[in-house]
Amino acid sequence: METEKVVSEMEELPKTIVRRVVKDKLNECSPDTDITVNKDSLLAFSESARIFIHYLSATANDICKESKRQTINADDVLKAIEEIDFPEFVGPLKASLDEFRQKNAGKRAVASKSKEEKKKQKVEDEPSKISKKTKQDKDSEENEE
Repeated sequence: METEKVVSEMEELPKTIVRRVVKDKLNECSPDTDITVNKDSLLAFSESARIFIHYLSATANDICKESKRQTINADDVLKAIEEIDFPEFVGPLKASLDEFRQKNAGKRAVASKSKEEKKKQKVEDEPSKISKKTKQDKDSEENEE
């Protein structure tokens, strides 16, 4: 019995995030009223979202396997959303995904530039180290003679 409880706790979505998402969405729907959500309602939202995520991921996994791949990609998830009859979500999700990719592309560009600069700096530093070593080697050779 305790094992079942631990498994379900591990699968639960973070309550604070669920509460924030639900309240934000409800405030969007009716901005002039302050809506409170009781504990049972939050639990119902959380459990519904968890089941939806499981169903969506299983469907995306099936699509991935049909393509003879082992890694689920964004296109698999988008196809799964259409397959489980939520095509109205595909457009907004594609827009969010494109926005996410653009933000990450900017971050990657900055990271790769700094990596290249570090490599250049390292390459520039190495000849001076080599020349110092060869100078030391020549000096030691001269001292041996």
